[in-house]
Amino acid sequence: MERQKDLKRTLSQSQPHKEHLSPSQVAWKKFRRNPLAMSGLAFILLCVIVVVLGPFIRPDGTPDANDQNLSLSRMKPGTKIQFVYIKKQDYIDAGWLRSWQNGGAENAYDAIPVSQVVIAGDSLEAVAMFEDQQEQLKGKYHISEVIQADDQTYIHHKKYLLGTDKYGRDLLSRLMAGTIVSLAVGVIAVLISLLVGLTLGLIAGYYRGSTDSIIMWFTNVIWAIPTLILVMAITFAFGTGFWKIFLAVGLTMWVEVARITRGQVLSVREKEYIEAARALGFSEFRIIFRHVLPNIISPVIVISAANFASAILIEAGLSFLGLGAQIPSPSWGNMIREHYAYITTDLAYLAIVPGVMIMLLVLAFMMVGNGLRDALDVRA
Repeated sequence: MERQKDLKRTLSQSQPHKEHLSPSQVAWKKFRRNPLAMSGLAFILLCVIVVVLGPFIRPDGTPDANDQNLSLSRMKPGTKIQFVYIKKQDYIDAGWLRSWQNGGAENAYDAIPVSQVVIAGDSLEAVAMFEDQQEQLKGKYHISEVIQADDQTYIHHKKYLLGTDKYGRDLLSRLMAGTIVSLAVGVIAVLISLLVGLTLGLIAGYYRGSTDSIIMWFTNVIWAIPTLILVMAITFAFGTGFWKIFLAVGLTMWVEVARITRGQVLSVREKEYIEAARALGFSEFRIIFRHVLPNIISPVIVISAANFASAILIEAGLSFLGLGAQIPSPSWGNMIREHYAYITTDLAYLAIVPGVMIMLLVLAFMMVGNGLRDALDVRA
């Protein structure tokens, strides 16, 4: 008896252990094996972190990273400038929560580029780096009016890693602040497209007949209108603005979701488990949302990733045309529009860098979408 138990134990240990994974775990395992998809996901998560932490990690933590200093216009990447920080008398601290909600907080000081600082007793006299800054200094300052630097001096050093734009704003901060516009338009547009597209697709595919004909006729009419023209028409009708562009993009992206949802529902509604649910007397609402929708969600997720990328491109194009997020909102499309005239000069990076960011974010979502397509494919 003991020998039989030892033999069974040996055989069980020699056989490979088979994991019993849920469908979602299997999909995640496949997704992790795709290096391109994981790279895209990592870049998207990095952008999300930049959005969440917002002004607390940007070099320029003011609202919209819009701290302008025309004397520092078009500084080259890596330029180091030394400043004197003069306290603002009317400054009121809004708190970290209000600063996060507003996308930043106004500086508690006026930053003046200086070339030299002379301290005599309790007074400080600075020589401005540029002639047009001389009036800001207004002679000597008492030490109590000047913010001390970390090295116990009164000179603050700042390095512009990507240089400054034509308004003297930190380009890196503008890029980081522009991330929220691109991600926000993608999220809201996808949510609107899912809400409208899933609803119409489920109704058309499940009820069929005249209901299907009417919904698909309307869908095909919208489908025939070029997306960019339709978005421009909506923005002309309701005006431009931060939230209106999200609504306009979302209302033009539901068509693909509706068509795919309808096609999936038509193939699922005749399955045995749906017939069993009807036979058990379940309501149609429960059948649609508890039995049909979970079994068609995979292709919808894939198309949503592609729609996310499309929304980012549309928003950038509209901002470039002046119909999207309005200045001073740090949209990447706006940044290209402001600097495209430098494309043939040594300042071409001012327009190229935002374009590269758009390309990388769109590419990241496309790689994630392709990874989801492969991971959710039950035939693979």
